[in-house]
Amino acid sequence: MRISAPHLLATALLLAVTGGSNPATAWAAPQSASASGAKATSATFSVEQLDQMMAPIALYPDSLLAQVLMASTYPGDVADAVKWSEKNKDAKGEAAVKQVASQPWDPSVQSLVAFPQLLAVLGQDPAWVQKMGDAFLAQPEDVMASVQRLRAKADAAGNLKSNEQQVVSKQPAAPASTTTVVQQPAQQTIVIEPADPEVVYVPSYNPSVVYGGWAYPSYPPYYYPPPPYYYPGGALLSFGIGVAVGGALWGDCNWGGGDIDIDVNRYNEFNSNRQIDRSSNKWNHNASNRDGVPYRDNASRERYGNQRQGASQRDGYRGHDQARNADRQRAAQSLENRGIQAPAKSNAEARQRAGQASRDIAQQPASRNAAGAGGQRASAGNTSRANAGNTQRANTGSTQQRTAASNTRAQQDARQRASNTQAGTRTGNNSAFQGASNPGQSRAASSRGHSSQAASRSSGARSAGRPVQRSAPSRGGGGGGRRR
Repeated sequence: MRISAPHLLATALLLAVTGGSNPATAWAAPQSASASGAKATSATFSVEQLDQMMAPIALYPDSLLAQVLMASTYPGDVADAVKWSEKNKDAKGEAAVKQVASQPWDPSVQSLVAFPQLLAVLGQDPAWVQKMGDAFLAQPEDVMASVQRLRAKADAAGNLKSNEQQVVSKQPAAPASTTTVVQQPAQQTIVIEPADPEVVYVPSYNPSVVYGGWAYPSYPPYYYPPPPYYYPGGALLSFGIGVAVGGALWGDCNWGGGDIDIDVNRYNEFNSNRQIDRSSNKWNHNASNRDGVPYRDNASRERYGNQRQGASQRDGYRGHDQARNADRQRAAQSLENRGIQAPAKSNAEARQRAGQASRDIAQQPASRNAAGAGGQRASAGNTSRANAGNTQRANTGSTQQRTAASNTRAQQDARQRASNTQAGTRTGNNSAFQGASNPGQSRAASSRGHSSQAASRSSGARSAGRPVQRSAPSRGGGGGGRRR
């Protein structure tokens, strides 16, 4: 068999660390998936990738590790739990889990809020969380084998021991399943349990150091240090403050079966609104809680894609019932009857309502302008009619005044003519042929008469109809003496 350069490097490093002891007891460098025959073609992640992604959590207690593996298959819920924990930094332990009982997260994710220091680590790389969940769904036995390899390496480096926080034990390893794509020699199984079942310590460590030499230089282990607030000591392997979990942790690693065992009694006692059947003592991924996050491989898509079609089971799983839905409908109908719009059922509906409200607001000024324009037109019409009426009345008054003035002038002219006639008669009686003997004098007299009439009319107009009084011509003179 051909030995690759990375494997030779790993062997040399292990010899240096273990002082020349058998490296197989310290680090069993497994064959990669590409060297395991036909099964390798169906592998989603290689050995190097699995060890790389499992390195940050492989030394967690079994119960906490099981909870993380289950929760990682719901990466969207984990992201929501991280945000909630950031806003509620003082919440931890069983009390914190009870605070999120109404959240629509999977129960495995809800349990993680008991450990804010753990969520601080998971929140640093959501892509890593999703990859870990995809690996556990597609290759659960390979993930379990990766954890055992890493634990054996930390044990060989002298960094995995029992203490006040944890108990480390070794058990004979169960034979590997024939479905696994990674060939691992049957060795021992390393189990990590809390020293106090009610108090769990989350270890913090640097994977590049705690495992000794790393066998895959091209795939260095992931490392996400938690905030120093939780681990002030800064030791190689720190435990920080213990968390009183109560019944928040209800899973455990089944190393021989490559899956998760469920403590049904503890689960039902803590998740009172999400009861499961007592025969459901093996964990099964609930695709309805995946919240639309796509699966990485075709096998997982084919296996869990059909479950999403039966999403009706999700209501029962999350504590929803028909009576509660009926109450919601009655409340919504009551709001509508009072003219209050019910809350939006989705983000899309909320955006649609907001857009409609914006359009309504945009249309309101136009309506008001149109109404204003109509009012202006009506006002203008009324003003025009009023002005026309006033003008008509003014014109009528002016016409009446002109008519009265004209009548007055006519009366004055008539009196003037009568007066002139009388004077002419008297003058004619004195000298009937006086003008004939002097034509120029006659024309001058006529001109004076016309000028007098024009002045009379003008004066009449200025006097606004008042009569003009003139003295009658003298009766004496103007004629020659009689001849005797």
